[in-house]
Amino acid sequence: MARQALQASIVIRTLNEARWLPEVFEALERQTLPRDQWEVVLVDSGSTDDTRKIAEAHGSRLVEIRKDEFTFGRSLNRGCEAAHGRALVFISGHCIPTSDDWLEKLIAPLGQDDVAYTYGRQVGHEVSKFSEHQLFAKYFPANSAIPSEGFFCNNANSALLREVWETHRFDEELTGLEDMELGKRLVAAGHRLGYVADAGVIHIHEETWGKVRVRYEREAIALQAIMPEIHVGFGDFLRYAASGVFLDWGQAISDKVFLREFWNIVMFRTMQYWGTFRGNNDHRRLSQARKEAYFFPR
Repeated sequence: MARQALQASIVIRTLNEARWLPEVFEALERQTLPRDQWEVVLVDSGSTDDTRKIAEAHGSRLVEIRKDEFTFGRSLNRGCEAAHGRALVFISGHCIPTSDDWLEKLIAPLGQDDVAYTYGRQVGHEVSKFSEHQLFAKYFPANSAIPSEGFFCNNANSALLREVWETHRFDEELTGLEDMELGKRLVAAGHRLGYVADAGVIHIHEETWGKVRVRYEREAIALQAIMPEIHVGFGDFLRYAASGVFLDWGQAISDKVFLREFWNIVMFRTMQYWGTFRGNNDHRRLSQARKEAYFFPR
């Protein structure tokens, strides 16, 4: 099949995603965009479960990236290099599209009004932590914004014009937030981003408290490169964590789940902002051991 013959290439990054990947593919197979107009490219970084078998059973093309060379940006670039579609669609292996027209709606704004990069809504799952539901509601509201303001974007559910990626590839050195870094460069180059609320996914995180901290720590390290003017001090950590806890407690009271979620809220917000504080104040070059701890926390 000739390159650029397809409307879309769905690029999925995976590491041991066998639990939710079947549901992801089931949702993809229900999409209203004709099946001969899109493909799936799965970029796997060393899964030891049935991730690759599941992908092959659903007709995906596999791209492998070694654990010692993995970064979020590099894995996406590898997937894009292997893709054939006009639109490069990114979705995590634990994100399940919520509608049968998810793909059509996510790529529809591309190329219109200078929009080169879109991202869709994210909502939590029943296994998601209470505070994460609040974060999804904050960053992924019910109403679309096409084009959107600023350069916020999230590659758990997004789409990018291939012709734009060819001249604006993902940064391969960042420890996270490669989507926002690219968004900032695209806006500076005259492109625009779009938020498509109707192109939603259920985003499933099942993390230990230590993994929550590590996620926010590596994102804060990346944010130093994207927005070096942002500084988070210890006082900010205390203030942000306390504010997050009290706001979430208020919502939990309203939802009648306060007693059940009391301690989970405290732990999530503490780990979120402690990780942010540590990452924002960490200026050291990553050792291989620390890199693996960020990208492959066990």
